[in-house]
Amino acid sequence: MDGAPQSDLDAVRAAADTYSDAVYKAKADVFETLCHDAFQMTAIAGSGTPVIWSKSDYLDRVRAREPFPGDASYEILDIEVSGDIARVKLWVDVPPRRFEDFLGFFRVNGDWKLINKLFRTADGPALDG
Repeated sequence: MDGAPQSDLDAVRAAADTYSDAVYKAKADVFETLCHDAFQMTAIAGSGTPVIWSKSDYLDRVRAREPFPGDASYEILDIEVSGDIARVKLWVDVPPRRFEDFLGFFRVNGDWKLINKLFRTADGPALDG
């Protein structure tokens, strides 16, 4: 964390918590408001080729899967705020995968909006049952 005002760090942390819970529980409605209309998500494929999705593509992906029960499994590793922009590094589990995310937020009319997500997948926890 950096020298940003605690209120900004707290607000960005709250947005990252909301994001992580919504990923785990497949809450597309949360992403409708959390993500800016120009949101883009980029994955780096095994070949090193970027794969890019728009906000509507991402929402379709979230709607296509079932939520996981219980509390979300995630950890926020780092938050950096500089004025009206912020970067968050975290991981969130979507068994059997773990997503390692770099999230970009910016402040719009006092609210922190997710504008981009760069991620990769790693082995995560096994599915129960």
